[in-house]
Amino acid sequence: MEHTPLSPPELTLAATAFAALGSEQRLAIVRRLVRAGPSGLPMGELGEAVGVTGSVLTHHLKQLVSAGLVAQKKDGRRILSRVDHPAIEALSAFLIAECCADAGGHDHHAHGAQNG
Repeated sequence: MEHTPLSPPELTLAATAFAALGSEQRLAIVRRLVRAGPSGLPMGELGEAVGVTGSVLTHHLKQLVSAGLVAQKKDGRRILSRVDHPAIEALSAFLIAECCADAGGHDHHAHGAQNG
């Protein structure tokens, strides 16, 4: 099967997102926000849940927002953070886009069943 080269912007976006997820704390933050759903979590609750608070939490969220993986909005005096589900789904799709292409097919479901 023919390899489809990725455009430089696509590679750059993926690399930026993966770099942002390259911290255990940031990965924990994203995983907790995924669990929270579309309404997200206030910073205090998020920080307590992942064991990161104050300026360290702010720093990690800034990285995730910059990478396009997390969105924030003010809700009165609170700041709510939520995961950008389409961005996470696009990152996942990026990883599996060429799954099994060299083996003659694109059957990531069968591959997952082998591991389960």
